[in-house]
Amino acid sequence: MDAKPTPPETALSEELIAGPDLVIITGMAGAGRTEAMHTFEDLGYFCIDNLPPTLLLNLVTLADLPKSAKRKLAVVCDLRAKEFFSKLSEELRLIAEAGVSYKVLFLDSRNDVLIARFKETRRRHPLSEGSMTLLAGIERERELLATAREMADSVIDTSDVDPRELRTHIRRLFSQETDQESMQVSVFSFGFKHGMPIEADLVIDVRFLPNPFYEPNLRHLTGQSDEVRAFILNQSETRRFLASWQDLLKVIMPGYVREGKQAISIGIGCTGGQHRSVVLADETERYLRQMGYRTIRAHRDLALAEVL
Repeated sequence: MDAKPTPPETALSEELIAGPDLVIITGMAGAGRTEAMHTFEDLGYFCIDNLPPTLLLNLVTLADLPKSAKRKLAVVCDLRAKEFFSKLSEELRLIAEAGVSYKVLFLDSRNDVLIARFKETRRRHPLSEGSMTLLAGIERERELLATAREMADSVIDTSDVDPRELRTHIRRLFSQETDQESMQVSVFSFGFKHGMPIEADLVIDVRFLPNPFYEPNLRHLTGQSDEVRAFILNQSETRRFLASWQDLLKVIMPGYVREGKQAISIGIGCTGGQHRSVVLADETERYLRQMGYRTIRAHRDLALAEVL
């Protein structure tokens, strides 16, 4: 009888960390609005770019806010909406009257930095029309956004901030997640005879450990059974490996967090993905969860195991 595939297990609830129902991202073109939107996507927000402010209340109603506690929205509103942008203040007043919590995030940057960024991307400034220079368009945009900047709950100057630092700023403002929880870690077992995992950032080969397959009473069990777990974890080789592997994780995982990595996938492989890799993937996921990381555990090839 074939084993049933093991569904991924998550270590944390899928509910969003507490935050406002709605975040309005605005600010200067070239100051990092797109990167900010991607950060909110990673935080679990449903994001919309370039939405005219006059549609905000309709969007809030459609999303059934604030009743839907698990649904959060982040919307980029800027001067690409032209004359509609002037309606932002009035629309926010109506949203507040509807009982929806919101925050306005304004992204700014110095003129010289914005000019350099536009030259690098070779994109036209949204307000550079006719004979207007790039600098004139930026100054005009800054003038038109003055009121929005004043009403903002948070202003981030990205002049000397790289994308990783911007993501960190936003997370600290809008999320209660720890640095470890900000990165999702997927740990899965696999069998080398079924193919290498192309999605893995790290691959650990545990085929050097004693193989339960050669134990007649364990061959047709899996790494999820107590007998196989005891056999593997009681080996001196396994104890030495786990000690060294956990020491390595203590070094590399904080480094990935500092670099702003949002997700990492760790594949642990043995010959068939039935015994050793299953046990070690479980141990690795449990250890990372205890360290405070947001983890997912899966066993890729367990459904292919020859079990009784």
